[in-house]
Amino acid sequence: MSARRVLVLGGTAEARELADALAATPDVVVTTSLAGRTRDPRLPAGDVRTGGFGGVEGLVAALAEVDLLVDATHPFAARMTEHAAAAAARVGTPFVVLRRPGWTAGPGDDWRRVPTTGAAAAACAAGGYGRVFLAIGRQGVDPFLDVDAWFLVRAIEAPDALPARSELMLARGPFALDDERALLRRHRVDVVVAKDSGGATEAKLTAARELGVPVVLIDRPGVPAGATVVDDVAGALAVVREQPWPPCG
Repeated sequence: MSARRVLVLGGTAEARELADALAATPDVVVTTSLAGRTRDPRLPAGDVRTGGFGGVEGLVAALAEVDLLVDATHPFAARMTEHAAAAAARVGTPFVVLRRPGWTAGPGDDWRRVPTTGAAAAACAAGGYGRVFLAIGRQGVDPFLDVDAWFLVRAIEAPDALPARSELMLARGPFALDDERALLRRHRVDVVVAKDSGGATEAKLTAARELGVPVVLIDRPGVPAGATVVDDVAGALAVVREQPWPPCG
């Protein structure tokens, strides 16, 4: 009986947790692929490869040595997910998407949902906000460059460009609620701009609710049709266990 070979498209906490669990599972060989955009990433257990595949064709070639493909990338890594779905469909490799649930507004939340970062920038401009907390990471800052406001830009690594009036804060989350509350107060933030990433980064949204600060929340892209979708690591592990064993030898 041969080992089942699992390729995890990673870069999230869930991907690391899944790889760690698979690496400890008998008769499973796990490889995690990282995009390589972040310097000094937190590495999971098992084999790790860094860098892109070269589009759908490169991923098709990689799947020749894979029994199951798990996309555990960030909910906003839409292009990678599209490529993974296309490659898996072409080769016939079982494909599962691990996506933690998005956030749901509760009593007291003042959220304005928008479909894209461009729409978020337009909402900030139309709202006349003077001081914006831009908590969307290093990618997607460009649409805000021409918005007439002051920005606190928080990211793990510096964006290629910053708005003319801005302060850059390099930090890696998750962040404590007390710290997020103090941050909004210290910088006199008028609006928070965030992506609906879900997970443990919601403290900024809780702080905004407590302080009466509105949030412009960017909706996540959809998942390609036909993909098996699970919302946690346990669900992904169950899919792995359900896969038939590959033939010996």
